[in-house]
Amino acid sequence: MDGAALVVLGILLLLAVGAMVMALRAARLRRALDDIPISPAAGVFIGDVEVLGVAEAADPLRTYLSEQPCVYHAWSISEDWGRWVTETYRDEKGNTRTRRRWETGATTVASGGAQIPFFLRDESGTVLVRPDGARIEPHTTVRFSCGREHAAYYGKGPAGAVSDTLHRRHFHEQSIVLRARVFVVGRARERRDAVAAEIAADPDARMFLVSVREEKQVARGYGIAFWVWSALACVFVGLGSLAVAAMVAAGREPNTIVAASGMLLGPLVLLAGWAWMVFNSIVSLRQRVRRGWANVDVELKRRADLIPNLVAVVQAARMHDKDTQQVVAILRAQAAIPSERARAADARVQGVGRVMTAIAEAYPSIAAQPNFLSLQQELARTEARIAMARVYYNGVATAFNTRLAVLPDRLLGRIARLEPFELFHATDLEREVPPADFAEAAQ
Repeated sequence: MDGAALVVLGILLLLAVGAMVMALRAARLRRALDDIPISPAAGVFIGDVEVLGVAEAADPLRTYLSEQPCVYHAWSISEDWGRWVTETYRDEKGNTRTRRRWETGATTVASGGAQIPFFLRDESGTVLVRPDGARIEPHTTVRFSCGREHAAYYGKGPAGAVSDTLHRRHFHEQSIVLRARVFVVGRARERRDAVAAEIAADPDARMFLVSVREEKQVARGYGIAFWVWSALACVFVGLGSLAVAAMVAAGREPNTIVAASGMLLGPLVLLAGWAWMVFNSIVSLRQRVRRGWANVDVELKRRADLIPNLVAVVQAARMHDKDTQQVVAILRAQAAIPSERARAADARVQGVGRVMTAIAEAYPSIAAQPNFLSLQQELARTEARIAMARVYYNGVATAFNTRLAVLPDRLLGRIARLEPFELFHATDLEREVPPADFAEAAQ
């Protein structure tokens, strides 16, 4: 095999490997999107999250070209130019000649942009998004071309002109305007300025995306990219195999065994890479499920810390009342729920919202106390957070269990001895405290 043939085969091999890597990356990102459930904004917890809502900001930016309130914008203005260029060349007889050629192009004469942290709002509340370091997919809000007679030519563009100008400018602007619908994928963390979560850049996160496209559109794009890159990888492997087979037919090295190995190597490498990607994604999803359960456990412990304070308030106000003592027993029982029981499939975590309402209705004197009202509001918020943490946990647990139930993930799950997770069950964990009869709650 001569040097030129080695170079060609080497280039085809590198192209095939590069296409395989890109295909596996697209597949990994597609699976990550499928495995992360969309969380309510107010229910975002630490870890990988997806949120869909509208962009809001107290002090928004303003786009330069369209002058709309926004949280992100990038714009540019380019100007066309054209000139005659004299060049020297040699004709077929070797004589030196000159000719003139018309040359055109465009030069950017002005550009800019900015972005700010913003809140993503849905029906549950808001979550802070810090877009620095994110891949941003905005709307195109301005795209037009005009001459000097247009008001924007000098109104938005610079007064000067490029050399050899044709007096034609192109205006382009992309932005995420205020109250635009935005889809965010990233990693949430605790805010430093408040007891709440925020979505920000993380070097360990698989992706950080702020997009005006819907989740299905983003996922479909990664799916198409996977098939396109996979097809290119197969094409490069096929070309390399044909080249090797042609050399064998011409009686040149390498031998037939090497040719057959070359034709099988590409598909085997792609299959091995795919299996590696699938296994890692399943393990990553299992860790996400465990993190989701930890979020539920944290909220249950938070409620358990609040209930003793409520017990103290109720006991101090109605120590002599038998029914009140029964309510205290109910509260203590809920505060003492261990994680092992809540983790079991048949566990039921009862919300204390009905009990709180029953106390308020039966004992107006207790309900009027500031401490009781504060505890009631805090417990109601905690109940809502437990409900949202439960929904997130059940979402990722369902995604994990589905992966273990379908082929071919099921085969890799059995090899790794991965077991499905039980779903979390709870009752009466509502955002609003429902009305209830005190006698029923005390039974």
